[in-house]
Amino acid sequence: MLISNKFIVVPSKEYESFWTIDKIEHIRKLALTGKPQMIFNENVESLRILDRITFKQHGQEISLEPNAKTDVTVNGIHMSTPLYLGDMSFGALSGNPNIAIVRAAEITETLAGTGEGGLHPEIAKYKRFFTQWASARFGVDIKTLTAGMGIVIKIGQGAKPGIGGHLPGSKVVDIISELRRIPKGIDALSPAPHHDIYSIEDLGQRIEALKEATGKPVFVKVAATNYIPYIVSGIARMKADGVIIDGHGAGTGATPFVVRDNLGMPIELAVASADYILRKEGLREKFTIIAAGRVSSANDAAKLIALGADVVSVGTAALIAMGCIQCDKCHIGYCPTSLTNKIDGSRILDLEFGTKSLVNFIRGFTLELANILDNLGLDSIDKLRGRRDLLFGNNLDEETLRILGIDGTTYEQEYKLGELWDRERLSYLHELVNKGDAVIVSMGSNAPPDVKKPARITDWLRIDGAQVTRPSIDPYREDIDTSFYLNKGKIYLSMPVIIDVTNLDTEYKLAWSWASLATSTLIFDIGAISNYEDVSFSKDGKGILTWATLPYQDKYILIPSDSYRIDDLLNAKTSGFIIDEDIGNDDLEVVLSDLDTKLKEAGVRNNYDIIVKTRNIRDSADVFKLLLLGADSVIIPGDIIFKVVNPRVSKKEEIKEKTFNFLVGIKKELALLAGAAGAYSIQSTIVGNRELLRAVNLPSKIRNVLRVKPAGSL
Repeated sequence: MLISNKFIVVPSKEYESFWTIDKIEHIRKLALTGKPQMIFNENVESLRILDRITFKQHGQEISLEPNAKTDVTVNGIHMSTPLYLGDMSFGALSGNPNIAIVRAAEITETLAGTGEGGLHPEIAKYKRFFTQWASARFGVDIKTLTAGMGIVIKIGQGAKPGIGGHLPGSKVVDIISELRRIPKGIDALSPAPHHDIYSIEDLGQRIEALKEATGKPVFVKVAATNYIPYIVSGIARMKADGVIIDGHGAGTGATPFVVRDNLGMPIELAVASADYILRKEGLREKFTIIAAGRVSSANDAAKLIALGADVVSVGTAALIAMGCIQCDKCHIGYCPTSLTNKIDGSRILDLEFGTKSLVNFIRGFTLELANILDNLGLDSIDKLRGRRDLLFGNNLDEETLRILGIDGTTYEQEYKLGELWDRERLSYLHELVNKGDAVIVSMGSNAPPDVKKPARITDWLRIDGAQVTRPSIDPYREDIDTSFYLNKGKIYLSMPVIIDVTNLDTEYKLAWSWASLATSTLIFDIGAISNYEDVSFSKDGKGILTWATLPYQDKYILIPSDSYRIDDLLNAKTSGFIIDEDIGNDDLEVVLSDLDTKLKEAGVRNNYDIIVKTRNIRDSADVFKLLLLGADSVIIPGDIIFKVVNPRVSKKEEIKEKTFNFLVGIKKELALLAGAAGAYSIQSTIVGNRELLRAVNLPSKIRNVLRVKPAGSL
């Protein structure tokens, strides 16, 4: 058996990551020494909003014996520092890390969360933890509920808003099967909604019932999504003791790639808007806000508390303190540091090493937080809470500053900065075309605009995750209708995706044609393929693309993405329009949204299809966001698979299989995104529904054209 009892070298990554070597080294120094290392570590050039927020005036002195007090009392529970060790389940973690977390909370007088999945028998010997009541109720009974100091009703989490937990079957070994009371070796998929909580009133009944049964404080955990101000105020009105808000970028053991990277909003916006509405409605007193998601340092914590949080939660940082090297393969079950590995006896975390490292990290974190208070001229953490006047925003959009409630500077920032394809996206595409299923990943998102630079406008947009104010829909257990009808019902698609095979060699055209017929989708070919004219487009030389076998009135007008006259389009005899980004200079999102809006204003939107075409589509989330901006279907380049498939060495049957897998995988991911957003039918609910989108610090001139609200707005 391999025993992990020391830090190992952190491998370099071939793409940008939030958890940089500098962040990891800082956490490791705290874990090794228990002493303060650095305060006010600013990086205002970062794209992350929290990094662009700084304290207006402060000193820089670091003392081993700071004067300020960091202790707080939360619902009658005294804590030495406002730190909650985030909810990570037994199963996602491998046992000893779970024990080390609770032992560290006990030693340092902080709090820990168990996550869902039953209570490890060793953890039950301690008290300073909150038990989680999640949608699957894995291993939950009255003995479990009364074991700790409080209860967390988990509605959602930042890495997968709108869908339930996911423990891969390979990690469901004997002890996990026994504790969770589920079959061994089968994926543990928690339902997306609680099947006894479909409204805020249902949630209120559950809060009251758990309080009555246990006598413990009850918190509610939610993801930071579109309606977070209303969700939090509703939770407070239902007499919960507090809320854990889990922001975009929070870590996880397993989640679909497109959900992790495209749903939810940053924790700083969610905390600011939640604190604001609670104060406005007179609900803030005696109600606790715990802020989670990418809390990497005491500096992050101090800024979140100044924005309105009472306590901050660390999950990934706690794992790094115990040795995590961020290899992002938690769901596989072969963690090299014995933290998230499958429990098979091959490796184990040394319990003393894990406990000591985490205790040192908490103590060092606490000393850094106290030093920050000293340098701000404050003598206690209570004096920092809600002090937005101490903060300054650097180079943020004016709406972002308003939502945060802070002073700051604005500037007209570039909105397209990065590359479309990096190693992480290529890895996603490789798995999609080889498995034909939604791609599962782990740990937190590195997606733009917070970490990586945005490459197109869709990168600034976040999709909603349904919770509390309306239920999500479980895509694993319920049918999500991804089908579309075009041309006034004459053309059926199983999903709003069309494959452009123009300029591909004949064998690849035929492969896509076979895959599109097998999946009831379409191909697009300006020079239509023989024998596939009924499922192809052809060009008549007049800028009009037409279904090859249909009469004149079924033609589609081709629009470059940089010019059109709405009056000309309204007078045209056509079934719809194809906006082609590949032959225009303007952003597809802007032209699409503008055309959709003008057709709605003219009262004729339902008379026309809007189809968009671009070579710069990467995944199902790009498709989904374009639908939300008004598209009826999206044309994707057929050579996309050649980014990960070598056509020169692949056999014809392999190409056919991979084209089929691509379409099947995209369809499954579209269903996941729709279910998470609370939609049973994509065509009837998603198309043009901008209310399901929020923009994260996108320049106002672009956001206003898109008619998308800023993240965190009321």
